[in-house]
Amino acid sequence: MILLFTFWQPLGGVVWSVEDATGRFVLRALFAFGWGLILYSTFLINHFDLFGMRQVWRYLMGHGDTEMKFVTPGPYRLVRHPLYVGWLFAFWMTPLMTWAHLLFSITTTAYILLAIQFEERDLVREYGDAYEEYKQAVPMLVPSLRKRGSVAIKAPERLT
Repeated sequence: MILLFTFWQPLGGVVWSVEDATGRFVLRALFAFGWGLILYSTFLINHFDLFGMRQVWRYLMGHGDTEMKFVTPGPYRLVRHPLYVGWLFAFWMTPLMTWAHLLFSITTTAYILLAIQFEERDLVREYGDAYEEYKQAVPMLVPSLRKRGSVAIKAPERLT
């Protein structure tokens, strides 16, 4: 870290700059939509569970971890990872994209796409067929305008 801070050089330059007022407004609205989706999605998930606090509290109190039920509330019916979709909007919808911001956006997008693979593997392990059916019925990040087969989702109770 000392070397990083000592030799850090900012990346200069602009990748794109939207000067049109309408274009700037649209990008800022999509940016705000992303943050709103992030906030809304976190309220659909138990905040204590999302940040690992529920698990720690139960451990400290001498209780085992309880099995949580799998649900698909609100935007989880449209995409499997609305929280990540919100982050992608927040990272990419900017009227001024600098090289540093682009590097950040590319890196975090790659991280999100990799993290989804691990998260879905864990969700299949925890919820089994219910999550497999959910994967078949609901797209990962981009909502589909057409139905994806005739897979019925069995009233799940929780989604991480």
